[in-house]
Amino acid sequence: MSETQEAVRDMTVSNVMRHEVLSVEAGWSLDQLADFLVNKNISGAPVTAADGELVGVVSLTDIVRQSQLQDQSMGREDTHDVYLYELERRMDRDELRELHVQYEAPVRVLDIMTPMIFSVREDTSVQEVADTMLKGGIHRVFVTRDSKLVGIVTALDMLQVIRDM
Repeated sequence: MSETQEAVRDMTVSNVMRHEVLSVEAGWSLDQLADFLVNKNISGAPVTAADGELVGVVSLTDIVRQSQLQDQSMGREDTHDVYLYELERRMDRDELRELHVQYEAPVRVLDIMTPMIFSVREDTSVQEVADTMLKGGIHRVFVTRDSKLVGIVTALDMLQVIRDM
């Protein structure tokens, strides 16, 4: 076994993880989510509930998937939608409520996130993380200590390990 292979074998999550974890809130709108991901130059993030509990993960892929579902469901413009649009132009929400016009609730992060969370401990080997990411087809794993989020390892972090070998 070469020295490089041995060094990688001895490497743990604590050697490659990022301690700063940018998270999003489950109640955010998709516009808020998209702005956040673009402004922070990241492709996904953990999702937290109002109490800070880790409840899932969301990514740009989830936004695209939701957008495609909306496009498919809007295959044709419903006559009802045309009338509703005209009413919305002429009346405020309170007046429309008096007419019992129903609004669709806006889509939130909670609606599109993946509730399955891949987490590892700080002493997990980098090889185990790579195996988990490959088997799960995922781009990030969360590092936890005593059930608290303390870091993240992304596919880019793993590429840096390879680059630095």
